[in-house]
Amino acid sequence: MKIGELSRRTGVSVRALRHYEDEGLLRPDRRSNGYRDFAEDAVDAVLQIRALIDSGLPVRIIREVLPYLDGPSETMPTRPCAYLLKEVARQADLLERRIHSLTRNHDALVAYLRAGLTLTQP
Repeated sequence: MKIGELSRRTGVSVRALRHYEDEGLLRPDRRSNGYRDFAEDAVDAVLQIRALIDSGLPVRIIREVLPYLDGPSETMPTRPCAYLLKEVARQADLLERRIHSLTRNHDALVAYLRAGLTLTQP
């Protein structure tokens, strides 16, 4: 599929898709006319990339771990880089703290809504 169709199907801008390609996150084929040709699985890949970015992971980490997220475990490197492991652990800790904060905020909003609904009912 062309980049415009991938953009429409994922809701991610063409500019962002080109950036993902420049960063090595996507690797489309090229048609004889030079147009990018994305495989069907690019939709899921883009959605996963977007979710990882939205969760706060930097592109440099996503580039390293993306091939292993949905692939078979035998694709994992036999000797992962110590620095990368430390960085992934740090990112996981940051995500855990964000999840905790988001859960707390969510619970506070739900409590507010419940209290507000109770007060507005006759």
